[in-house]
Amino acid sequence: MGVSLTCFHLYTAYFGTLPSQQQGAVHLGMALGMIFIIFPATRGAGPRQGVPWYDIVLAFTATFAAYYKIIFYEEVLRARITGYSTFDLVIAVLGVLFVLEATRRTVGMPIVIMAALAIAYALFGNLIPSPLLSHPGFSLEQVSPYLWFRESGVFGTPLQISARFIFLFLFFGVVLMHTGVGRFFNDLAFAVTGRFTGGAGKAAVMASSLQGMISGSSIGNTVASGSFTIPMMKNARFKPEVAGAIEASASTGGQIMPPLMGAAAFIMVEYVGVSYREIMFAALIPAILYFASIFIGVHFEAKRHRILGLPKDQLPSKRKLLLEKGYMLLPLLVIITTISVGFTAQRAALLGIGCAFAVSLVRKETRPSLKDILNIFEQGARVALPVIAAVACAGIIAGVVGMTGMGSKFAAGIISLADGVLILALLFTMIACIVLGMGLPTTANYVVTATIAAPALINEFGLPPMAVHLFVFYFGIIADITPPVCLAAFAGAGIAQANPMKTGFTAVKLAIGAFIIPYAFIYNPMLVMVDPTPLGLITALGFSLLGIMGVSSALLGYFVRDSHFWERLVILAAGLAMVVPELLTSGLGLIAMAAVGWWQSRRPDAFQDAKPLAS
Repeated sequence: MGVSLTCFHLYTAYFGTLPSQQQGAVHLGMALGMIFIIFPATRGAGPRQGVPWYDIVLAFTATFAAYYKIIFYEEVLRARITGYSTFDLVIAVLGVLFVLEATRRTVGMPIVIMAALAIAYALFGNLIPSPLLSHPGFSLEQVSPYLWFRESGVFGTPLQISARFIFLFLFFGVVLMHTGVGRFFNDLAFAVTGRFTGGAGKAAVMASSLQGMISGSSIGNTVASGSFTIPMMKNARFKPEVAGAIEASASTGGQIMPPLMGAAAFIMVEYVGVSYREIMFAALIPAILYFASIFIGVHFEAKRHRILGLPKDQLPSKRKLLLEKGYMLLPLLVIITTISVGFTAQRAALLGIGCAFAVSLVRKETRPSLKDILNIFEQGARVALPVIAAVACAGIIAGVVGMTGMGSKFAAGIISLADGVLILALLFTMIACIVLGMGLPTTANYVVTATIAAPALINEFGLPPMAVHLFVFYFGIIADITPPVCLAAFAGAGIAQANPMKTGFTAVKLAIGAFIIPYAFIYNPMLVMVDPTPLGLITALGFSLLGIMGVSSALLGYFVRDSHFWERLVILAAGLAMVVPELLTSGLGLIAMAAVGWWQSRRPDAFQDAKPLAS
């Protein structure tokens, strides 16, 4: 089934997709069938020894429920006017339940609970006494067909984007990993950064950012990269919770790194109404700032604990690595180049996949056999299953939001709480996005936050849609490292054998830039390429980077040397001042931070820069 699902997407990408609703029905139907066959009802039960009869029944019934829209396409369209039959309603109710169960098996309970609460709100919202939250109420006969047969529910824009684009890019990532690109990224990262202060940590950041470019999950990236990088960091004398936090924060950042952005970029295209190329370029500078902030945090942490670079004999040669394996970057360059010159994302993905297979033929150890190719096709489908289920489940939430007007009610609540003050509205929206994003995969995370939280900032404050959507996207993603439900940090802690909550709080300190950057590009949209000027962009980028450095230094307690409490307060204030897009405050912040640096450097006991172990 997995090979068939992958072949279907490759075929329709090359020869042309089916009408959107039919493409989505095949996409979801095959995925549901696979989920009930592959994933047991009890999560964590281990590999299946056989498929129980009830899961076989569920697989066939769920597939039929999705294909029902294709088989009885005209009848379903007419029923919107004439009314749905009892059998239609049964199919709709079962279809929604199948999506919820498939999501529970593949992703977990958080998003299922949110979707169930959304359905309950649609059915019983008329019983809520608050005029701000109540609505007239809808019957089951109204809610179920709206969510299953209309374009605003399960089969809405997110699932359509998943069927057309997301699957292809996830498959592209699987092909790359099977050609040894993941190992190449790790080797390249250690070759470039390993010899510097805290080299093992900096290499982990670089490796995770590179792998994150082609990954669709912060947790999956943490596990995949962390199994190699975390032991290396612990051997280099990073504390276990710090090693886990570095990997978790860097892997989470991979979800905001173009070109893939955890596959959410394709949905953002539809929501913002711009091209994929514009999304990619808009997200680039904030992503660079994010990883720069983690590099800075790792550097300060390493300096504070006197963690040196790795010996030269433990590091691969950059020159040899690039000469022997530099060609492995070609598929990624093909994707970026084709999108930059105006190819559609679908065509770019196909060319990237073709290039990745071509690259795999260069060396004998990466050359796939027919069995390997079939395994890659199967693995590509398996990787996509949790994403498809989560996107379909997020469609339930989005459908209820549209049906009940929940988005406008949420916006009204934000405006009321903020009393028209932008910074308060941003703070409340940030908190809402972090809460909504807890435990959700990247694509579903963005669908939920963009549907519920974004309209308030766009409609009431007139902020640029690009900046707002990246704002809610960032804070939804940051939930993966924000306690108490910091799943990426928990994954890193598991590998590092560290305290999960300490790892989560350490990840927040290391990735503090992630909490600053969204405010920076809201107040200075040039950072997301909204009407940029060369001088304005350079100034905004420079002050944002210095501001992040100041805040990171204050939290970690190191600047030029170990900082006293009053020095940390001054540096914190200076860092925050430089994020504000006012020349006077930024200038004063720069002067204050420079003064503290000068003061620390004049101390006779100032710690000198650590040198790498290698000469």
